Amino acid sequence: MELLSWGDKGWGDELFFATLMTLAVATAAFLLGLVFGSLGAAAKLSRHGWLRAIADGYTTIMRGVPDLLVIYLFYFGGSALVTYVANKWLGTSGFVGINAFTIGALAIAILSGAYSTEVIRGAVLAIPKGEIEAARAVGMSRLLLFRRILAPQALRYALPGLGNVWQLALKETALISVTGLVEIMRQSTIAAGSTKKPFTFYAAAAVLYLVLTTLSTYAFQRAEDRSMRGMRRA
Repeated sequence: MELLSWGDKGWGDELFFATLMTLAVATAAFLLGLVFGSLGAAAKLSRHGWLRAIADGYTTIMRGVPDLLVIYLFYFGGSALVTYVANKWLGTSGFVGINAFTIGALAIAILSGAYSTEVIRGAVLAIPKGEIEAARAVGMSRLLLFRRILAPQALRYALPGLGNVWQLALKETALISVTGLVEIMRQSTIAAGSTKKPFTFYAAAAVLYLVLTTLSTYAFQRAEDRSMRGMRRA
């Protein structure tokens, strides 16, 4: 246990800060993914065929391509693009890298956004059409209808699926260790290499991920129960 202690002789403090980094990346990616998911769901529900086609292509590609490959494409492809622009237009020379946190959060956000798109679309379709028709019948504007009918109802139906998307984003943060960002997986690899005790630190990483996912499950379950207050359950 000395290896996992807090202080100069252990790696406990490094793993703690790596856990905070994991949470920061996952939170940023999840929230940005909700934006992508909302836009994607709106496009899929649109009356315009070209918008639906773009949204279908987005969800099909992002859910069909391996997540690690997407991260590699964003990190190395983005760095190559930034380097080209900087060298050509800004007068710099040499390689220009992209911040690992930014590119990691963006890559996971685009991946999770594809799943959020389907979750939000399904939640909107689950709202009884009679409620929307009644709101229109009493003269509600589109903004008021969205604020009082669509948003609260869609959130209620989407919460279970969004909980799964959050868990996915949380675990996908392990993949961005390839960019050099020091989160749980990267810190565990560094510690394992320094101490020659890989089982100890990878087991500690597994425990940390399990704690985060368990707490997340509890939090989403509480949020789901709260959102269903006053609703008759089958």
